Amino acid sequence: MRDALDNPFNPGSDTVPEVWAGRTEQLSDWRDVVRPRRLAGLPERGRTILGESGLGKSTLVRRIARDAEAAGDWVTPQLRVPSGADPLKLVADAVLKLAAEAGLSASREKRIGAAIARVQAVAVSGVSLTVRGGDGPEPYAALTELLVEVGRAAIARGGVVALIHIDEIQNITDERTLSQLLIALGDALTSEVEVTVPGGARVKRSLPIAVYLTGLPDFEDMAGARKGATFARRFKTTMLAAIDDEELAEALQEFVLDGWQVADGAGGVARVRMEPDAAAAVIDLCRGEPFLFQLAGEHAWYAGGGETITVEQVRGGWRGAQREAVAHVERILDRLPAREHQFLQAMAELPAEDRTLSRIAEGMGLARASDAGPTSQRLDTVRGILNRGRPYTFRHRAIEAYLTSGWPSV
Repeated sequence: MRDALDNPFNPGSDTVPEVWAGRTEQLSDWRDVVRPRRLAGLPERGRTILGESGLGKSTLVRRIARDAEAAGDWVTPQLRVPSGADPLKLVADAVLKLAAEAGLSASREKRIGAAIARVQAVAVSGVSLTVRGGDGPEPYAALTELLVEVGRAAIARGGVVALIHIDEIQNITDERTLSQLLIALGDALTSEVEVTVPGGARVKRSLPIAVYLTGLPDFEDMAGARKGATFARRFKTTMLAAIDDEELAEALQEFVLDGWQVADGAGGVARVRMEPDAAAAVIDLCRGEPFLFQLAGEHAWYAGGGETITVEQVRGGWRGAQREAVAHVERILDRLPAREHQFLQAMAELPAEDRTLSRIAEGMGLARASDAGPTSQRLDTVRGILNRGRPYTFRHRAIEAYLTSGWPSV
């Protein structure tokens, strides 16, 4: 009954899992704010979704893109930027496909043909066009021009938004390239065109274009600090945190109450249920991490073949997932600069009620609490790993569990 073909849990970052947990605020933001405002011609900033690995950034925007496609919107694929790649070429190719979907490639208008031709050149040469020069606008201006034409086509179609998703945005390490890309996307977001409204009046409206950028927290430094207020005016940044236990419990409620529907192997359907204690064990083990939630569910599913997932199966399955859980947390810690890693170690060694900046600085061997202040600020506002309160607390619960307990052992 329970096999690989009907397992609804999937810890892969490139898929939208069947068992969805949390992120209602971000999903509602798309459904109730971004999309309706863009359709109405009202200005609305792009969205930047940042967070450490395993928090479901890419999966969240893929879910938004899936919902957008279901509504008839024009959606680019997930444009993942490999390290060292030219993002302008990647985005140019995706914009050309949007233009084709919008029917622009068949247009006989000279300005549209010229815009498509220029972006085709960008798709081939990317930012190198800027280096060697040439006729026509620079690559970022050509991208903006064609995005505006896509936006015009979306207005003409009616009820359609063009959604662009760029992933692993922190891999754009060249400041000039990053600047060109952000300017191209930002200019498209802030562009206005004249349209005729009932009664014959001509008014200006924003284009129905939405942009989502996803990546690691480092990107906020790269874009926010270097581009300053311009980036902040054009993109709204959300730093993802762990999912609340209540939201995880809600995601598993179908298993506990009615059971998850699967094929019974005889042409009918059956239901796989989960003991309440088993659901509680999954929630406890994953510590609010979407990746670990899917990992725990996947291994619990494979730990037996019957119609009920027991707490013993959850724990037994998790033993097979422990190495992957440890590697997941250690990858996050290994990415941190030595000073930030040292701060977290010193914080973890203190009793919860004694985790003040002065005690942590003392544990780090620093003479003054103020010497640890910038590090604590980065771990809070940039990394999203801790909260600077009285006392300090861990926001990243899997890191806390790893540093302060025997987790992930059961």
